[in-house]
Amino acid sequence: MTAITGKLGVTKRPGELGIHSMDTFHMVVPDLAVAQDFYTAFGLDVREEGDGLGLYTYGSPHRWASLGEGARKKLSNLSFGVFEEDFEAIRKRIEAEGVKLLDAPRGFDSNGIWFMDPFGVLIEVKVAEKSSPASKCAFEVKSCPGGQMGSMQRSKAPQVRPTRLAHVLIFTPDVVGSIRFYSRVLGLRLSDQSGEGICFMHGIHGSDHHLLAFAKSSAPGLHHCSWDVGGINEIGMGAAQMAGKGFTKGWGLGRHVLGSNYFHYVKDPWGSYSEYSADIDYIPVDHDWDAGDYPPEDSIYLWGPELPKDFVVNYEAAD
Repeated sequence: MTAITGKLGVTKRPGELGIHSMDTFHMVVPDLAVAQDFYTAFGLDVREEGDGLGLYTYGSPHRWASLGEGARKKLSNLSFGVFEEDFEAIRKRIEAEGVKLLDAPRGFDSNGIWFMDPFGVLIEVKVAEKSSPASKCAFEVKSCPGGQMGSMQRSKAPQVRPTRLAHVLIFTPDVVGSIRFYSRVLGLRLSDQSGEGICFMHGIHGSDHHLLAFAKSSAPGLHHCSWDVGGINEIGMGAAQMAGKGFTKGWGLGRHVLGSNYFHYVKDPWGSYSEYSADIDYIPVDHDWDAGDYPPEDSIYLWGPELPKDFVVNYEAAD
């Protein structure tokens, strides 16, 4: 693979065009103070920025998400990163597909390309450093020899702090149409799907099994944002950490089938979820993943509690 100029150790697929990362997303929520409490409890570094909030992970300068305040919860936009040398070529491809370019929304300082996908999701494409991992992230499973205590005391357990945004799953009226659009326009590739119900897409320059996923609904909306932690123990401690702050609704502990990651979802105050995730499948830059189409019973989870009845309800859809 060809090294990126000035980016030692970063590689890309030569001669192929596509975004490399989910850079950030923006969401509006009814109460920023409630959001600050929720995401702080989750283990994120929540910073006041202007009239909103920025979501960071400790030890990283990257802003993974931003939040504004509005009448109801709403996914505002998704922002994707491209390599600098690919930016103009991506712009030309977007325009060649007949996609209308838009001005940046009021309040957004951006030199990127803005446009709407066919289903009502506002998209930004901009030059950014690659934030998706260059290799599979470390996954820790510890044991200990006989005669030693394997666990720490609960009173001494550290706060669980995710290391990065892993992916987002959004609702769409047309899963198959979303696969076509995001493949053709942004260069994402299909990892796996289950008919017209759900699909998972990855970046061509090396990414997790999915950095973006789609689930069927009557309207766009955010289902969940997923955050990487180091192992199953961290997932369990994160769930306990949130329960201790009163955030007890969710789903987990379990293991997914498509993507293979271990998970626990915590329901936020607006009906979407934040996921603790570990050990997701990784698709290297030089690997062509064999995408499958799986029946529903083989597309959600290998083991775990029964799926909550409202888990796939889109609370951003009109009543």
